[in-house]
Amino acid sequence: MSAQPNAAGAASTNRWIQLVVGIGCMVAASNVQYSWTLFVPEIIEVHGWSRAAIQTAFTIFVIVQTWCTPVVGHFIDRHGPRTLVLFGGLMTGLAWVLDSYATSLTGFYVASVVGGLGVGAVYATCINNALKWFPDKRGLAVGLTAGGYGSGTIVTIIPIANMIAASGYQSAFFTFGLLQGAAICLCAWFLRAPGAVQQAASTAKVVQSGRDYTLAEALRTPVFWVMMAMFTGTVTGGLMVVAQLGIIAEDLGVRGLQVDVYFFAMAALPFALMLDRLMNGVSRPMFGWLSDHIGRETTMFIAFSLEGIGVLALGWFGHQPWAFVFLSGVVFLAWGEVYSLFSATAGDTFGTLHVGKIYGVLYCAKGIAALLVPFGNVLMEATGTWKSVLYSMSAMDLMSALAALLVLKPLIRRHHARDARQVGYGAAAPARG
Repeated sequence: MSAQPNAAGAASTNRWIQLVVGIGCMVAASNVQYSWTLFVPEIIEVHGWSRAAIQTAFTIFVIVQTWCTPVVGHFIDRHGPRTLVLFGGLMTGLAWVLDSYATSLTGFYVASVVGGLGVGAVYATCINNALKWFPDKRGLAVGLTAGGYGSGTIVTIIPIANMIAASGYQSAFFTFGLLQGAAICLCAWFLRAPGAVQQAASTAKVVQSGRDYTLAEALRTPVFWVMMAMFTGTVTGGLMVVAQLGIIAEDLGVRGLQVDVYFFAMAALPFALMLDRLMNGVSRPMFGWLSDHIGRETTMFIAFSLEGIGVLALGWFGHQPWAFVFLSGVVFLAWGEVYSLFSATAGDTFGTLHVGKIYGVLYCAKGIAALLVPFGNVLMEATGTWKSVLYSMSAMDLMSALAALLVLKPLIRRHHARDARQVGYGAAAPARG
């Protein structure tokens, strides 16, 4: 009789180990996206290429990373998390090694494709694993996992910047490429999927699907496409700030201005980058945990509204160094949670058996948003100010916030009610058909 509690305790301990290992993989993979902005000025200085041409590499990376996730979801079910993350670790390390040898734009673009495949494999697999191991704490688990990716560069921003300054961007690419690839491969050996798909009971705030949808079934529901539109709208603004923060700081005139904090002083841009990574990481488990308790849609409304107001205020007050640092932190605090809320909502709405494929397609919204990033430069050049870009992003955030309560919430309620009727009908008449 005592064997069952011991087995349950071992399983509980094991799932927390799986969570920690997954977070470790995400931390090691995060540099490819979040440290890119440190390299752009140096690449421009060395080669003389245009800013838009260099940022195309970032766009390629994001598109590949996001649009490969449905394929990754398919292979997770066949080969398990360890194999996929090992592949991701090799490709993630190789991407920066290729960057270190690149002497043409084509070389950087090829490296972006390699990095996108690698990070996509790591990201999709670790999120999928967290969803399946933690059905009862889905928001918190995927929030912590995504938080590793959002804030993982906190410990490497200064070392990478120092190495770029001392040895050139090529040395930084090569050294950190080897380190992050090796770290991901090491963590991958400890990953495994749960023995069976875990199920959780519905609560008053978070209702769970009564059945597991296939990808084809999910794509035929209105809920999926509303979430896709909201995901695209909210992720665009934050992604634009990730890619362009250094450029925005330069154009607002605060890039090199000092911000004094009692016992130390730091230039506004690196200070903002460090704070933003911290906020980006904190927001994902914080809002994920909150959504477990007050509901996904209500949490979306709070977070998206905060992001919209933060982006708007950045346009108004961003020319002040302190305001630039603080408001960029607010934007990242409110933006990072999209990756925990939408993945958790997908698991709640469509079940977890095929969630790797379903969330993989939903996650393609980030790739759509990446295609919109270059239009920020076009709009800025047309209007002569970043305010027009920031105001547009704020409007998208606030529209998504309203849609969370007025559109998504009633739509999901009807979705679950229809599921309950279908499940009840099937249970009542199992012999029909």
